[in-house]
Amino acid sequence: MSGVWLFNKNGVARLIPNPTRESFERREPHHPGTATAPGARPRVLVYVPANHVIRSHAELEQRLGELGWTRYHNAATAKPDLIQFHKSDRSAHLISLPRDFANLKTLHMYDIVVKNRSFFEVRDPENVAPSV
Repeated sequence: MSGVWLFNKNGVARLIPNPTRESFERREPHHPGTATAPGARPRVLVYVPANHVIRSHAELEQRLGELGWTRYHNAATAKPDLIQFHKSDRSAHLISLPRDFANLKTLHMYDIVVKNRSFFEVRDPENVAPSV
């Protein structure tokens, strides 16, 4: 049988013989900052020391600023659809994010995590304890 097998949370599989984007669409509401591929589970970026879910660029910029990252402004190669942060002028480390936080994908979250290993994690939304 050719097609795509999808597994739900209970491990039950179903075959989609001729997959299209619509056949993978999630039925749950879309959550800002958790853009995902069709059929994938949403993810959230968590600031580990405070166990706080990052929900906006303002929150993220504050946390990155505390870790020494600054907003990168370069008019010569400015890309209006991106926000970029760099560690220092002498560093090659650069984080590029979509300007619209709702378009933040898991790939962008993992880029932040890799460059700040002890401070950020990517988690399932249901695996985040409410912050006090």
